[in-house]
Amino acid sequence: MTDGIREIEVKYRVGEPAALVRALHARGVALSEPLRQDDQAYAALGWTYGQSKVGAAFARLRTENGRHVFCVKRPLDNELACQEHETEVLGRDEMHGAILAMGFYPTVRIAKTRRTARLDRMLLCLDEVDGLGAFFEIELMVSGDGPAEQVQQELDRFAQSLGVELERSTETYDSLIRSALAVGV
Repeated sequence: MTDGIREIEVKYRVGEPAALVRALHARGVALSEPLRQDDQAYAALGWTYGQSKVGAAFARLRTENGRHVFCVKRPLDNELACQEHETEVLGRDEMHGAILAMGFYPTVRIAKTRRTARLDRMLLCLDEVDGLGAFFEIELMVSGDGPAEQVQQELDRFAQSLGVELERSTETYDSLIRSALAVGV
């Protein structure tokens, strides 16, 4: 059972970002100007990579255009279907200290350039993630307890209908970066 709104998403590695931009444009979707995001990811003490993320709490501290946003996510059905709580904070350093005091530890830093657009209820994100490459995310905020996999299948159908080469990923950016660092990519 969930409490409130869930963020459900699908994520894809993109071989040709320009082809995706053209396909979205053909659907009447114009992406925003690029925006730089600097995210510090955190995990709760006692959780380590290799363990399931489902049911565990994770935090993120994001800076974007001088604005700091604190977020806590709890994956419910899978890593990309989360209960989410988010709020703006005044000081990044002070919030970092508070997150540590709450029993979280820093995992990885995620730096990316993001372009976004809305199509119906979907948030579309084209990300260029430092050290990983280009990714396309489709996010939907939903209420209720319906199966996340069903929503993810609908989002995947939309992604596939764009007719561009996309490689689906079921991992979050922090896990992808952690894996890339482990193999020295």
